[in-house]
Amino acid sequence: MRSPPYRTRSRQRSRYSGRRARGGVGETGGGVGGGDGQRARACVRGRACAAPPSARWLVILQAGGAVRAPASGLCPPPPFPGPSLSFGKMSDTAVADTRRLNSKPQDLTDAYGPPSNFLEIDIFNPQTVGVGRARFTTYEVRMRTNLPIFKLKESCVRRRYSDFEWLKNELERDSKIVVPPLPGKALKRQLPFRGDEGIFEESFIEERRQGLEQFINKIAGHPLAQNERCLHMFLQEEAIDRNYVPGKLAAHPLA
Repeated sequence: MRSPPYRTRSRQRSRYSGRRARGGVGETGGGVGGGDGQRARACVRGRACAAPPSARWLVILQAGGAVRAPASGLCPPPPFPGPSLSFGKMSDTAVADTRRLNSKPQDLTDAYGPPSNFLEIDIFNPQTVGVGRARFTTYEVRMRTNLPIFKLKESCVRRRYSDFEWLKNELERDSKIVVPPLPGKALKRQLPFRGDEGIFEESFIEERRQGLEQFINKIAGHPLAQNERCLHMFLQEEAIDRNYVPGKLAAHPLA
């Protein structure tokens, strides 16, 4: 005896549901299989997706992995091209702009010749003169340069510590540069009844000489200080005129 028709339809519906559960995409979109797998492969080729109403998301298989996309509508655009894809040949103009500039080869004259601009100041040969309270130490200040701002390209004068103090005070008053400090006066070494030579010991004189050399090189190398008349007087004149008129100097023409 044949079963009623309504029972046959219910069995067909249950078979369809089981097939869809085993081979299709669930509510969470866990995998691709059966007829939905064919739709996924069609999506990869760029055709429209026609997913069953029960599937909210469709997994699209690509070379780099799986991408989830809405089940309704068209497929998402293809991913950004990978490293294996070529974007065309670089233009000749771009290649020319990135080339290194051809530098001129250096010859022996450039390598061993004098630099274009230089200024060298050495303080050496300290000498202590005088007796008693009139005793003091002088230092030889030798300068060599090719800068046009200086009238003499080579000069050698003798200066004492108080002359460096005078130069520092003049620059702080007339110029707008930050003047570096001088080495200390060492007042404790000037106290009477000491067992040593105090400020006239060779070790102290050498230490002061190094400090004075650093001071004058920092000052003379500053472009603003090079225009001050007091610096030129200190470096190139035998005697310092304390009653001079402060002012600026212009560059001298090269000989």
